[in-house]
Amino acid sequence: MSDIKEEDWNLPPCKYEYLDHTADIQIHAWGDTLTEAFEQCANAMFHYMTEVDYIEMRESYDIEVEGHDMVTLLYNFLDELLFIFSAEPNYIARKVKIEEFDTTAFKIKAKGFGEEFQLGKHPQGTEVKAITFANMQIHENEGKCEVFVILDI
Repeated sequence: MSDIKEEDWNLPPCKYEYLDHTADIQIHAWGDTLTEAFEQCANAMFHYMTEVDYIEMRESYDIEVEGHDMVTLLYNFLDELLFIFSAEPNYIARKVKIEEFDTTAFKIKAKGFGEEFQLGKHPQGTEVKAITFANMQIHENEGKCEVFVILDI
């Protein structure tokens, strides 16, 4: 974990929504770039677990993930973030920022900005048990990129 710079405090606009899905929840996230769409999807996952206004950006956490294509890269990206939440110290991010995104080698280096999840401080939302490959979609168009991910809740 590392210190947070002043420019990291700025939150991006919300570019995601939750879509109903039988017994699960589907995230639809978008952005001007694939990087932004992936970041928004990660933010949506964390914000589904608790109310974003209660998460303070006290520290940052670095992650690196790889995949063998874009779908496995998105899955591994979200799965690593979910692992960080599920393992000690139960880190929850208010904001996730991708610092390096290699769409050829399928690698991401990202930073989460948040704090340790605490029941007394953070209202408990719905538990996310797992990321799924079911109906995972990545659409990259000029000017708008979208991702769809189903979370097992």
